[in-house]
Amino acid sequence: MSHLLFALLSLFSFPALLEAQWKLRENVYVIESEWNDDTPAKRVELTCNTPDETLPVYWKKGTELKGTGKTLIAEVKEFPDAGNYTCLTADTHEIVSYDFFLITKIDSSGQMIKSILKSFKEPNKTFLKCEAKNYSGIFICSWMIENASPNVKFTIRSLEGSQGDVTCSSPVAHTDKSVTDYTVQCQKENYCPFAEEHEPIEMFLEVIDDVEYENYTSTFFIRDIIKPDPPQCQYVATSGTVTWTYPRTWSTPKSYFPLTFRVKVESTKKHKIQVYDAEEQSIQIPRTGPKDKISVQARDRYYNSAWSEWSSRCR
Repeated sequence: MSHLLFALLSLFSFPALLEAQWKLRENVYVIESEWNDDTPAKRVELTCNTPDETLPVYWKKGTELKGTGKTLIAEVKEFPDAGNYTCLTADTHEIVSYDFFLITKIDSSGQMIKSILKSFKEPNKTFLKCEAKNYSGIFICSWMIENASPNVKFTIRSLEGSQGDVTCSSPVAHTDKSVTDYTVQCQKENYCPFAEEHEPIEMFLEVIDDVEYENYTSTFFIRDIIKPDPPQCQYVATSGTVTWTYPRTWSTPKSYFPLTFRVKVESTKKHKIQVYDAEEQSIQIPRTGPKDKISVQARDRYYNSAWSEWSSRCR
């Protein structure tokens, strides 16, 4: 049942806000539970979906008998209270209907408590980070969790009202020690890199860890999430000149999408770092030592985009 449920959830979900209850789809709900000892459990009325009013039925949650009769009042507060409530016939024990409950933790002000995902330090401790290498309309969204649960499921999409349709690939996991990063590649359909953006994209991520539910959003214009790849550089020792080329992934033509650059020289002997600004694709560095480390980074010249990572060493 749980595999079928999550397969259905991954197709689409409808976060319709009811009183302390969200309906994701038919028979699947999220209960808002205030996460303290003093708040009572939510009382939820379940109705067995049987056309025969006289048919004897009973309710189970897992292997536990919860009650008999067409209607059941369930109290949901903690994670053990959530899960699948199944109505079965008393004589043949066939499943008639079910209701599946997930729990989202809220604080005293009604705000969702975010605990499944780990936040990125930049920008601004966000949970869902999206970046674009160029102005093609393709961007990468990422999030991360600690101690990944084998039951955790993700669904990401753009909310209705965003300008243009956005399609995304399936999440890809990259595990590094205790942290697992997930990335998806998304593309805004019919995106024109030469036109002004008037409506932002709003990405919506749903996270289900066993019976715990959380959601996250990220709203942006493509121009605000630009982060170029690093340039490719080299150092000519005879002239003390550093040269570099535009990242292969950057938008063309360069005359319309120019970059500005910074060149970093790390002196291993003097333990000193110097950074030079440049708008051309070369710069002469005076008096560099043979073991000095030189690298280059880039960003959009006309829009205050993020700087790229530093390139590989130029020598």
